[in-house]
Amino acid sequence: MSQSEPLDLSHHYSHVTKNRGSSAVKDFYKYFRIPNIGNLAGGLPNHNYFPFDTLEGAAALPDRFRPTPNKAVDPSSESFPRAGVTDGLTTSQVVVPKTSKNAEPFQKIDLKSALQYGTAQGYPPLYSYLRQFVRENMHPNVPYAGGPEIILTCGSTDGFAKTIEALSNIWVEGQDPVEDQPGMIVEEFCYMNAIQTAQPRGLRIVPVKLDNEGMMASGHGSLEEALAGWDESKGKRPHLMYTVTIGQNPTSGTLGVDRRREIYALCSKYDIIIVEDDPYWYLQYPSANDSSTALHGEPSLEGRRAESRNFNSPRSSGYPFLDSLVPSYLSVDTDGRVVRLDTFSKTVAPGCRLGWITTQPALCERLLRITECSTQQPSGFVQAMIAETIMGPVDRNGRGGDRDDLGWKTDGWVRWLEGLRGNYERRMQTMCTIFDDGKQLVKTGRRQSMSQEWSVVDTVPMYDFVWPLGGMFVWVKLNLETHPLWKKTSHENLSRSLWIHLTTPKYLVLVAPGSLFAATEAIRVERSFSYFRICFAAVDELDVAPMSHRFVEGLKTFWAKKKLDDIEEDMAEDVEQRLLGLQLC
Repeated sequence: MSQSEPLDLSHHYSHVTKNRGSSAVKDFYKYFRIPNIGNLAGGLPNHNYFPFDTLEGAAALPDRFRPTPNKAVDPSSESFPRAGVTDGLTTSQVVVPKTSKNAEPFQKIDLKSALQYGTAQGYPPLYSYLRQFVRENMHPNVPYAGGPEIILTCGSTDGFAKTIEALSNIWVEGQDPVEDQPGMIVEEFCYMNAIQTAQPRGLRIVPVKLDNEGMMASGHGSLEEALAGWDESKGKRPHLMYTVTIGQNPTSGTLGVDRRREIYALCSKYDIIIVEDDPYWYLQYPSANDSSTALHGEPSLEGRRAESRNFNSPRSSGYPFLDSLVPSYLSVDTDGRVVRLDTFSKTVAPGCRLGWITTQPALCERLLRITECSTQQPSGFVQAMIAETIMGPVDRNGRGGDRDDLGWKTDGWVRWLEGLRGNYERRMQTMCTIFDDGKQLVKTGRRQSMSQEWSVVDTVPMYDFVWPLGGMFVWVKLNLETHPLWKKTSHENLSRSLWIHLTTPKYLVLVAPGSLFAATEAIRVERSFSYFRICFAAVDELDVAPMSHRFVEGLKTFWAKKKLDDIEEDMAEDVEQRLLGLQLC
């Protein structure tokens, strides 16, 4: 089947983006690569004066962590390994040399090139590797002609900031016409950095309701309702959407392929660009549905069954693990309207400040022009270390991340991702099992009639949650209406008092209140008090279970509070001073 070229999206470019030309300095760099040229033109410091002779580090072997199956299995069975580490903390010694003898710029990994001024696309060897990995393994079935292009970023926040700059003009209230105000669609609870990047530019934030899967395409509060009934007097219909579709932050929803097609069709109809932020793509948990069903009779999401599925058709990624993952919006992007943000923050470390954007070539070229005049490229130290670990050296001047001093290669990189998924899935299982067991408060007592006395057992549902199919979070919905003080104080006060109660020395658990993620002030006031986001990823593995138990016990004792004085005492405490004081102990 023939593929169409991606659509021209230039009508969405900001005024500044349309006016950007290529960097004359960067364009001149192509002459620097001429063999044996006497370069007296460039303002480059001499690499012999760089104070670093090598860059070295002990790195994990790619099979350090034990994977979990690609299809759902009973977590208590032998086919679901409980131990996270395969053979101890085995390491290799990664070495980036001062100079490499390799003359090929897309294979040459050394400090001479990595620490020098470079191209805005990214360090050539790492850019070349990631571009191939993206096109052949991550997204082998992008449906527009020629496929996508990539550009390296200083992480997803940097990538989003550049995307917003490219695709929106600044609008100033009181100065610009209301009907010209641009808008951005988001989930009703979302990652707030995106909103805090867009709002200062004047973008109107348009929230869409979520269900257990993610953003709703149809129904009350859905994307379709928001777009079809748009009131132009409130500004322009939004032309941007920001969304996290796997392990949605904070609600942990994972958007299936059918829902993606529904949402994409609406975005195509109304000419909306989808900005897909996907830091948790590799962290998809096949075991969640069956565990949820086994423990309390309901799956996390209807229609997600135990059998593994190959989502990459007609072309496979070459790896069963990658084929088993719900694919990106890029897999249905016939128009070329998807901008995908990826990051090494969850697969290597947040301090790397390294990621990439994947999108259609014309838009990627505009992002390149923005990068040339801003960050230029990510840290050369980080790019060189990542490149040497995964790709490895061509000559023996350097050492890569595998046992033979070569790199992990794509086999090793995918194996590393499988191991990470396994360890986070085990943590999710631990926390959710404890939460499932503890969400009902059991109260016993005795009742008496004229003729007899009998024992009574009542259960009070304190909270509920959906087993996450991906990501790092459990989104807990508090059933505050079952608390004895529900009608005696404000719902927001009750929720905050619970949050404070959990931080007291007996429990010492810090959770993220739902108010941190409310897309608008109205959502914050109306219903954010009912939610806590709880992360099972950050604490040490052995702490997941005891902290989960402390959370449950904290709720049980909070539900035993029957006097307003009890929670008003909590509210009066200077919690910030107490918590910060713990750091000094």
